[in-house]
Amino acid sequence: MFSGIIAGLGHIEHLTARADDSSTVRLTINAGTLDLSDVALGDSIACNGVCLTVVELHPGRFCVDVSPETLECTVGLDAPGNINLEKALRLADRLGGHLVSGHVDGVGEVLRFDPVGEGEDACRLLEIRAPQELAKYIARKGSITVDGVSLTTNTVDGSVFTINLIPHTLTVTTLGRLHAGARVNLEVDLIARYCERMLSYQNAG
Repeated sequence: MFSGIIAGLGHIEHLTARADDSSTVRLTINAGTLDLSDVALGDSIACNGVCLTVVELHPGRFCVDVSPETLECTVGLDAPGNINLEKALRLADRLGGHLVSGHVDGVGEVLRFDPVGEGEDACRLLEIRAPQELAKYIARKGSITVDGVSLTTNTVDGSVFTINLIPHTLTVTTLGRLHAGARVNLEVDLIARYCERMLSYQNAG
């Protein structure tokens, strides 16, 4: 489990096909500002919101394997570039964001990324269109994860929702590089999914 509070900005340096399985891609990731001193082989690290397992460790770098299915249903893991990183939570850690599983529900499209106010340190209004099947899980003032970042929605209209991004978030995550037409990984609120499942099961019974 994760909290959606980004702990470091990393960079995908290399992508190589595994010798024993050419359909699986091994990523070599420069951990950047993420502290790897307490990371061991087999640990989970969220990369742009995708929970991946550490299979190699090197000074300042780690490697993960990404399956074809994961590449098919996510964005940002198929080419070199900057990514948001977060280590898995300990039971004693503070939950600064919300409960995040690291299982991406779908890919959204950025419709707007406009400054709110004036100046270089202005907030940004982020408008995203989610896949239609996720609309029922997105509520006004509810939680949603965008590229691994825990955020709060401002408005919701069908499958389109808006978020206000403060300068700090824009600085310490990759979200400051978004633009209209960009695609992002989305994970809806875990509690909303369980509530929907319980209600649908109850109604079916």
